[in-house]
Amino acid sequence: MKEKFYITTAIAYTSRKPHIGNTYDIVLADMIARYKKLRGYDVFLLTGSDEHGQKIGDLAAAEGIEPKAYVDRVSDLIKEVWASVGAEYDRFIRTTDEDHVAAVQKMFKKLYEQGDIYKGVYEGKYCVPCESFFTPSQVTDGKCPDCGRPVQDAKEEAYFLRLSKYQDRLVEYYEQNPDFFMPAARKAEMINNFIKPGLSDLCVSRSTFKWGIPVDFDDRHVVYVWLDALTNYITGIGYDPDHPSERFNKYWPADLHVIGKDIVRFHTIYWPVELMAMGLPMPKQVLGHPWVLFGDDKMSKSKGNVVYADEVAARYGKDAVRYFLLSEIPFAQDGNFTYEGFFNRYNTDLANTLGNLVNRTVAMTQKYFGGTVARPASLTDGDNGLCADAALTVEKYVSAMDGYRNADAAEVIMNFARRCNKYIDETAPWVLARDPEKAEELSGVLYRLLEGIRLLTLLLTPMIPDTCAEARRQIGIDAPFGEFEAESVFGTAGSYTVGTPSPLFARIDTEKELAELAAEMEKKAAEAEKAEAEGLVSLISIDDFAKVSLKAGKIVACEPVKKAKKLLKLTVDLGEAAPRTVVSGIAKWYSPEDLIGHTVAVVSNLAPATLCGVESQGMILAADCGEDDVKVLFIDGVPAGSKIR
Repeated sequence: MKEKFYITTAIAYTSRKPHIGNTYDIVLADMIARYKKLRGYDVFLLTGSDEHGQKIGDLAAAEGIEPKAYVDRVSDLIKEVWASVGAEYDRFIRTTDEDHVAAVQKMFKKLYEQGDIYKGVYEGKYCVPCESFFTPSQVTDGKCPDCGRPVQDAKEEAYFLRLSKYQDRLVEYYEQNPDFFMPAARKAEMINNFIKPGLSDLCVSRSTFKWGIPVDFDDRHVVYVWLDALTNYITGIGYDPDHPSERFNKYWPADLHVIGKDIVRFHTIYWPVELMAMGLPMPKQVLGHPWVLFGDDKMSKSKGNVVYADEVAARYGKDAVRYFLLSEIPFAQDGNFTYEGFFNRYNTDLANTLGNLVNRTVAMTQKYFGGTVARPASLTDGDNGLCADAALTVEKYVSAMDGYRNADAAEVIMNFARRCNKYIDETAPWVLARDPEKAEELSGVLYRLLEGIRLLTLLLTPMIPDTCAEARRQIGIDAPFGEFEAESVFGTAGSYTVGTPSPLFARIDTEKELAELAAEMEKKAAEAEKAEAEGLVSLISIDDFAKVSLKAGKIVACEPVKKAKKLLKLTVDLGEAAPRTVVSGIAKWYSPEDLIGHTVAVVSNLAPATLCGVESQGMILAADCGEDDVKVLFIDGVPAGSKIR
């Protein structure tokens, strides 16, 4: 019977389309799941979307639609992004799914009846984007300690989970399970920052908004995100407090939770306490991976430095995106995405090292032997060296992958690919081909190279599965992988009959590609500016006009958009929980200093659009005064958030 391996990702929040940093979660989990399947495990991978909360309600209201319609759209978008990077999963759970809702309500009631949840009043600070409460001492300069955005005062009736009751038991679990945290340094962060100061009881309901799972015995409250969302890891495999499913009994506890480092606290403090209170086993490990930065900054829609994985994959291929993320992001330190870095990794590892190795080897096998070579009867000293390198590569690879050090594993693999390319230079097949008496030696060289490629496709399959399938086709392998232990032994294939050589990756002209990307950004900016300047020119009905939501917005910050001379990025207060970003093509007529502090009319329910990497969440009104002159319509004195009728 196969050993089970249950792996989960953090479920994506349905506020906006996930960027490439969010996508790293599913790419990493998918790689681990594929690797475990290669090793013979019975794997179940759970991912999904987190769909409740005040922020979702506010975003839906801004568009004039129901929250469920909003999350339906974004959840589908998340699935599309996951598909664009080749992610395969066993279930995509949504926190609006009926089975999840019913199980959460039962769990909430059970914890309340046994005294682990009680009713009280919350008073403190609240961050809407993070959906997190903080005490005044945890807030610096009025900003959230997690995301750095402004917090707001909050006071409301709420239910609380008795975290403090389980503090000692939680620390004991940490001590008895030293591998619970990955990387291990996350443990010290949790103990020093949260546990030593003393755990405060956790707010697990809200009574100031309605978009959430209702507390069925108190309809004034909805279940708060950190009890609603976290429990997906058990409801997604069929947990019910009354009748747990066979799947739940088979797969729980989770072998690995894959999350970003910014939510380690929720998964190693709140989540274990919830499980303890429900009498359920603890997950075995929590992998808090580092961030994907853009340059030296955290990727954020509000900062306008967002890159989307599906857009990169559509242009350069899904495996190129997967490989870059998995090879570039270290185990414990943040990694960086820049197009320059992406092109360099693509050309160096994928096109030059791997692609050239496969193309040259298949082409030489076709040219010198009509496509077929057999295993040699004996080995030369050079062959023995390559065999030893192959065995060491497998050993290092397994060690890195078992420890979820994917960047280290990628480097181990590419080192062996470089060794195979060096073997070509050492043996010089084109020289051997000139001497008929060297035919057997030449055949042996090509066989070893094909074996090297076969081994590389085995080790790389969790990272770049489509490419490996194509490479295996080119070297004449149609059969699926067998047992890893047998497949990873070098020199076991009887013979090879290769197919037609075809480049796996076309080399990118970095300078040309960067210029084209910049030109496309400028074109999009120009189109947006033109569309904004032209406005609405056709007649509309009063019903059509009623669909437009106009609000007064105070410009609290403004800056130029990089690589777009005509665009300004405005931060606008619309009287909502968080300010919005609006991109406007008015840089020719206004400087940031001309705008900051003024109140303008904003179309607040315009569908978001990304311009030069900045997501615009509305449009300000301006007048085309002719003769290349544009005037912004200032309405100073009107309170921010006021509706314009």
